[in-house]
Amino acid sequence: MAVLLGTGRCFALGAVLASALLSGPALALAPEHETRRLMLATEGAVVAENWGEAAEYLNRLQQLEGEKPADYFFYRGRVMLQSSHLNEAQSALETYVSRAGAEGAHYQESLQLITSIEKTRKQNALAPQATGESEQVAVIEPAGEGRIESLRKLYLAGSDREALTLHINSLLELAGWRRDQAVVRLDRPADVEYRLVTQGEEIQIQELKRAEDARILRSTETMSVFGINPRVEWRCEATVSTCWVYDPRDGSRLLQLAENRERAQEIAETLGQLIRSLQAPSGS
Repeated sequence: MAVLLGTGRCFALGAVLASALLSGPALALAPEHETRRLMLATEGAVVAENWGEAAEYLNRLQQLEGEKPADYFFYRGRVMLQSSHLNEAQSALETYVSRAGAEGAHYQESLQLITSIEKTRKQNALAPQATGESEQVAVIEPAGEGRIESLRKLYLAGSDREALTLHINSLLELAGWRRDQAVVRLDRPADVEYRLVTQGEEIQIQELKRAEDARILRSTETMSVFGINPRVEWRCEATVSTCWVYDPRDGSRLLQLAENRERAQEIAETLGQLIRSLQAPSGS
């Protein structure tokens, strides 16, 4: 099975066209019907290899309330892989496999794609050794400004802050913490979940907690980015199967995440870049 990776120029052009085509008004459907409609549109775009359209539909799905169907994670994995975001692609595909199981329509293909990602990682890791640079660490994701530009193309975003907000929420969607670590059931909602919203020079951190008696507790904390260090610390604790992202204002625990070191690091780095973006005078 071939994994097709389009050129950046073609992908960017597709993103612009998709944004123009999909910017029209939509009917006010109930969330469950809108989810179904966008899932059908996403499936059609992926089958036709219209990756810009698929990314647009997935971004709109991400904004909707409620649980996403298992296929959502399969298609997000495909789009992430198409744009060479290997960490996110693998996380999304693994989530699909866990939720859909062996009976899922894309089960076999997902396993093959995960294997393909692992092979790509190994090739990237060996590449520096072949050129006599064995001390360097392979860089899978684009770094710095190039990375943000890549995210803007992926999410069809008009600004750095929009791209980073969409990206961190995509990561948080897969990073929910679960109380029962003995048997992780990814077909059930996580016990602790987060979503970030930006407004002016502030980040609103929305937390959803599911209590043991099934009550849902929602809270929102506002973080002003003025004067704070955009370097965000993180750490994973295997003994409690938890990763923490720490508050850059005072070093206290800010986000409680499932134990996944790569994902926790990516969330912390993206949060730091979002803070830096909001601090920029240009308001990019």
